[in-house]
Amino acid sequence: MEDKNLKYKIESATLWRLIKHLQENTDLQNIDLMNLAGFCRNCISKWMVEEAKKNNVDLDYENVRSDVYGMNYEDWKKKFQKPIDYK
Repeated sequence: MEDKNLKYKIESATLWRLIKHLQENTDLQNIDLMNLAGFCRNCISKWMVEEAKKNNVDLDYENVRSDVYGMNYEDWKKKFQKPIDYK
């Protein structure tokens, strides 16, 4: 794609579509994501903070994580995180 601004806009929209999907599918646990895909919601948050730093932008990890989860992380854990089943 020749238009870099359009490409970045599409990539950004795709990322936020993934994040919205994860927000709406709270039954998908982070541990399952890590086991299957090698990343989770927390990884996405960390990647955003790291990419911001590369562009000399300081983002607060907890604020970014709240954006990714769609709510405060501790609230999400209380509401949606299931206990680990050690079988």
